[in-house]
Amino acid sequence: MSSLPHSFEGSCHCGALGFSFETARPAALWSVRACSCRFCRAHGALTTSDPAGRLVFHAREAPALQRYRFGLKSADFLLCGRCGVYLGAQTETAHAAFGIINTHALMPVPEGLPAAVAADYSSETASERLARRAQRWTPLARVI
Repeated sequence: MSSLPHSFEGSCHCGALGFSFETARPAALWSVRACSCRFCRAHGALTTSDPAGRLVFHAREAPALQRYRFGLKSADFLLCGRCGVYLGAQTETAHAAFGIINTHALMPVPEGLPAAVAADYSSETASERLARRAQRWTPLARVI
């Protein structure tokens, strides 16, 4: 059992894929980001993470899991191959694995989420991007 007081569940539309996100932060204090990359804009993604939290992605139906890498190819963006929902992303460093969630996949979406802040990571190098993710993304309990 986790010592983190807030637990949130999310899934794709058809239920084949999902996640559990645990955090000490109430939803009203989350850092919600609207990445300006073409992928995130096309999916209308609003992402969040908690470096002091815990995240687990799960595949109830493993064949539905689709991974997509683009740009610097430093993270797996997780999508449902059946219903098309973008759940979040995961990345691995030499020391640990980290992830973010798409708040639109939360069930239910918590009330009081802050407005998303625009984010542009296009000028980062691969090493800068991994360092930022290791600092800001949520530790993954396991990589799927």
